[in-house]
Amino acid sequence: MGLRFVVLEHSWDGIHYDFMLEREGVLKTWAIDAWPTPGLDLPARRLPDHRIAYLDYEGPVSGDRGNVLRLSFGFYETVAWERDRVSVRLEGDQLVGAVEIRLLASDAAGAETWILRLGNFD
Repeated sequence: MGLRFVVLEHSWDGIHYDFMLEREGVLKTWAIDAWPTPGLDLPARRLPDHRIAYLDYEGPVSGDRGNVLRLSFGFYETVAWERDRVSVRLEGDQLVGAVEIRLLASDAAGAETWILRLGNFD
């Protein structure tokens, strides 16, 4: 396992979690509103790619966009990486196991609905 992941608690207009996977020199990022729990489908919002620096960063976010706290980090192995489905296996300090992120729908305006699950989808 050589690629890294991180989950940040992001305090800004409430609290959410940024689930970030290192890929092609950036962090592919999804925001979720609850901590990943095995077998629970969590609505996820795809965010723009983030800088690699967030793998190790804790503190204030530029532009007065709150603060981040690193809650889990480690390495992952890619099982599948497709346009509408990302499946990885985590080996982290807090999170271990399969994570799948699936695109459920997208509308004409480009808004997307994603689901993140710790554990495999049936």
